[in-house]
Parts: sequence; C-alpha cells; structure tokens
Amino acid sequence: MNHSRSSAGMPCEPDLPPYQVVLSETDWGSLQTAFGDGQDLPKILTRLLEPDPKVQVSALSELSEMVHHQNSIYEATAPVAMYVAGILAHPAATTPRPYRNVPIRAALLNWLASTAYDASDEIVGRTEQYSPAFLAPGTIVASFRDLRPMLYRAVSPFLRDSHEDVRAAAVIAALILAEHPTLAEHRDHLAVHARAMLDTSGDAPNRRVARKALEAWGHEVPDPEPVAEEPWDWRPHSDGRSYLEPPF
Repeated sequence: MNHSRSSAGMPCEPDLPPYQVVLSETDWGSLQTAFGDGQDLPKILTRLLEPDPKVQVSALSELSEMVHHQNSIYEATAPVAMYVAGILAHPAATTPRPYRNVPIRAALLNWLASTAYDASDEIVGRTEQYSPAFLAPGTIVASFRDLRPMLYRAVSPFLRDSHEDVRAAAVIAALILAEHPTLAEHRDHLAVHARAMLDTSGDAPNRRVARKALEAWGHEVPDPEPVAEEPWDWRPHSDGRSYLEPPF
C-alpha cells in the first residue's frame, strides 16, 4: 500500500487503496450490515461502474439501505466508503443522470458526506452522552472515523470541479471530514469554500454545514440564518438521501 509523505519526508497516513483491492481483499461475508452479512456487497459495488446511470443510482440506494440504514454505521460501512471514494475518479463517475445532466460523481460525494456526517463530532458527541464507550478504540464508529484523512484525500481533488453540483458535494464532504485533527492544516483553505457556499448557495442544509464548520474552526461567520436550526436538520440534503430520489 502506498503512503503519502509530509514535506519533511516522513511517512504520513496511508493512501486510499485502489477500489479493486478493497473489493477483492475485503472479507465481505464476515462484516455486519443492517440486514445480515455483507456477502452481496461486491455485486452491488460493481454495479456502481455500470454505464447505465439507473443501475448506478439503484446500487447506491441499495448500499444506503445495507450500510447506512437509519443513519447508522455498520462494520461494512468503512470498506464500502473506501470503495465509493476510490471510484470518484473512475470514468463511470462522469455518467450523467437522465433529466438532470448531473454526473453520478455528485451522488457518490453526497453519499460520502451523509455517511461521514453520521460519524461526525456533533452526532458522536450526542451519542456519547448515553453510551460513554461509543468511541472506544476499535469500535465500529471509531474505526470509521479513523478513515477520514484517507477519504478526504480522495474527495479534495473535486473541490474545484468544473460541475457546480460535484463541486458543492465535494465541499460538504470535505468540511465534514476535516473535523479529524490531522486535517486541521486544510481548514483555512476549506473556509474559503465554506464562505463561497454561504455567499452563493440556496441549499439550506449545505449552508448549515458550511456555517457550523466555520464556527467550529473559530472563523467569523455572517449573522445567523433567519430560520431556526434544529439539530437533526444539519445534514447534507436534509435526510442525506435526496440525491437518490427520482427522476433518475
């Protein structure tokens, strides 16, 4: 497995393994999903690379049910997220969705953002109030959160994508992933993207993500939004699933 390096030449976090390696070297049948083990996941993941966008979106919807059901993190969620991140640069991710002319890549990024949000500091902080061992080393959620630097490096090349929807989805995913302490050096750069979203986006959930990130990182933010914010509303695209709604 390749490793990225710092400017001082010291090894840093491991890079994301190729999606083919994730697919072939993961013991899917041993991993828990919302509905049993993950033995069917390889077939579903492979369908994300089909040329038919309806097949791709259907596969992403199935993945959401299996490894992100009721906004939960399962054993199989981490390798699925690694696979999804690994195909962001694949030609199949540029397939336009019918009626929308939006690359499937935007849906993949939104899926990563929604999944990462459910392991975010805010959500984990609430859960820890009732389950103090929730983030103990080696637990499912702790292990998923350890992947955030790796996932960030897969997402960040699309922060300046030529397509507006892809660019916005990458910004939201990056803002959530950058909660990881080792990504602190990227936050000033991401703050520029967050401010741009506040200046130009009419998407209220995305605006909340941008505002919360700026506040958490100690940046000055504009006056509060006029609409009251409920805690459960701070989620990309409200329920994290609107990118899977028809028309496909």
